[in-house]
Amino acid sequence: MSSVTLSSLSLAYPGGHLGLADVDLSIRDGEFVALVGPSGSGKTTLLRAVAGFVTPTSGTVRIGDALLASPGHSTEPERRGLGMVFQQHAVWPHWTVGRNVEYPLRRAGVERAERRRRVAEALELVGLGGMERRNPATLSGGQRQRVAIARAVIGRPRVLLLDEALSALDEPLRDRLRLELRALTRSLGLTVLHVTHDRGEALALADRVAVLDGGRLQQFGTPAELLEAPASPFVARFVSDAALVRGSIDASGFRAAGHALRVPAGRLVHGGRRSSAGASPAHGEAEIAIRPEHLLARPDPAGPGLVTSSLFGRDGDELVVEWAGLALRSRASGVRCAEGTRVSLSVEHATVFPAPAAREAGAGAGPLPDGAQAADPDPAGTAERGGSGPGGAAGDGPARHGAAVDTLER
Repeated sequence: MSSVTLSSLSLAYPGGHLGLADVDLSIRDGEFVALVGPSGSGKTTLLRAVAGFVTPTSGTVRIGDALLASPGHSTEPERRGLGMVFQQHAVWPHWTVGRNVEYPLRRAGVERAERRRRVAEALELVGLGGMERRNPATLSGGQRQRVAIARAVIGRPRVLLLDEALSALDEPLRDRLRLELRALTRSLGLTVLHVTHDRGEALALADRVAVLDGGRLQQFGTPAELLEAPASPFVARFVSDAALVRGSIDASGFRAAGHALRVPAGRLVHGGRRSSAGASPAHGEAEIAIRPEHLLARPDPAGPGLVTSSLFGRDGDELVVEWAGLALRSRASGVRCAEGTRVSLSVEHATVFPAPAAREAGAGAGPLPDGAQAADPDPAGTAERGGSGPGGAAGDGPARHGAAVDTLER
């Protein structure tokens, strides 16, 4: 079994800074899991805890039935049966490709004939067949990263760890290697834990994605679950660049605070489910998340919005629209608008969350290890500047953590 189980995993650094806080994560045998989150969220710390580079303050790390780490106990990294690929491929320049790839086998005492056979097999798997005698200096960046991947899998690891393994590559090459990596790990039946800053990469590659912030696990689910049923406004904003709007909700739908925004009840999702006809949604203060692809901008000379930025996309332009002092993002398929175009705006779909005060009252963070302090979930203070999430647009107005939007029935 190559499942990975983290139970109540916490790690406090000297001085009390908390790298991980009570993380519970269960990765199935053969599953590809991506770890995402803003800088300082704990994703790399979590990977290092699995690798054995750091020892948890509390909690445990298991692979299959084997206990690898707990307070006061840590199995050495080289004894954990792991393969690892780093952002910088770490291919030794003074060794041939074959010598680089066979290194784990030499350390394990595998006989020369078997090493040669398995090196040839591993290089074929990554598309470098026959390159055993090549000098790494004669290879491209993508080829050197393939060498690193071959070296990581040649020892038949129980788990493959990827630390930003593709981020240093040019985009066309990175896209191609994503496909090859996914096919390779599936064919070998590898359990994979992949840290990446690229949210699109995480959604494309992973069976499930773990979103971290401030050392805490915010949500663990399939890519579809993260997009369609985010567990919190933070997840909605981080994963899909959603605008967050505060207001109130009643039987008719959502009404923005101090703004003209209206979203009918039939376009709202409560707890991951669309409101059914005749259903009575909860009343009171609420917050909604609107993904850019669910904010439709239509050219309209009398419209309230003005396109201030238009980036060409394959399926439609990515727009920043200024409306009554707010900067909104729209990424609807088939929409083409030049800068300076006036537009009407329509919210096609939104996810409802409890108001911030209600969330804080009902979602206790739980105790921290003795002497530890939680990592700052927003060290740059983006929430105080209008809540511009990754790639998001900031603006003033009634919604401090996002941008208010308007559904106008003209």
